Amino acid sequence: MVEAPGNRFAVFVGHVENGVRQPFEVWVNGEQTPRGLAALAKNLSMDMRAQDRAWLRLKLESLEKTPGAPFSVAMPPDGRTVPVAGTVSAFAKVVQYRCAALGVFDGEEGETPLVDAMFSRKEPKSGVDGTLSWTVDILNPTTGDDFAMFVKECLLPDGSKRPFSVWLSGAYPQEFNGLTKSLSLDMRVIDPAWVGKKLRGLKDLPEAQGDFFARVPGSEKQAVQPSTIAYVARLLIHRYEMLGVLDRDGYPTAGSAVLWTDAPAPGPVPALGRACPECGHPTLIRRDGCDFCTSCGYIGACG
Repeated sequence: MVEAPGNRFAVFVGHVENGVRQPFEVWVNGEQTPRGLAALAKNLSMDMRAQDRAWLRLKLESLEKTPGAPFSVAMPPDGRTVPVAGTVSAFAKVVQYRCAALGVFDGEEGETPLVDAMFSRKEPKSGVDGTLSWTVDILNPTTGDDFAMFVKECLLPDGSKRPFSVWLSGAYPQEFNGLTKSLSLDMRVIDPAWVGKKLRGLKDLPEAQGDFFARVPGSEKQAVQPSTIAYVARLLIHRYEMLGVLDRDGYPTAGSAVLWTDAPAPGPVPALGRACPECGHPTLIRRDGCDFCTSCGYIGACG
């Protein structure tokens, strides 16, 4: 149990015993569970199943530093209290304790495929000329969320553009910062199949009394969104689609998977469109009655 000012919730860690004890899932429960913490637990569960102990340690150590409203949490097994930076920090510290108790971090590191596949271990810092970024405003009148999402991007040596971190600014639960921290690390794995699977796991995540009406990413139409977190995931998938890294369903585009893929069998190759007046690529198509460029996201004439 984690008892914080205004929040009280339980943390569950499931594990299997197949020669060694291996955690495979974490979830939270309780009427006073902070919003966004269940989505973070879902994200972290996939990290556990990757069986890359260095990656899991990196995730938990990063989450443990997530700022919030500081308090002291009673740690197992004897209830000794330790200071934490906030609810995300407390959640990460409890999960880290259980993973250590299961022996996850004992001995040699072993194979570390995810850590080895990162194109940057730490978030790249921009120089005085700044960095590329993509920004979108998100408003959920049902829950009162009203914030801007910033996606920082960089150019890889092959000339492709890739997001490497996501930030929020405005009115939203502080626990959302834990999810964006986790997703930022996922973004820096060179194989887009990894972050694609993470985003697909969140894009339909519901929230009780948290659904709202908003514009469909890449379209002028509006539709009901299951939750603020789900909408964030859908917008990120859309940005990856604009960059030609993922398709609209969140799977890697042809030729972009590096390590693995769980994408369905490929269908017919789409035909090229007209030349885009914005970027010049022959990728201007008609989507939902409007001219849309699948390379840069340009929206032209409609009707």
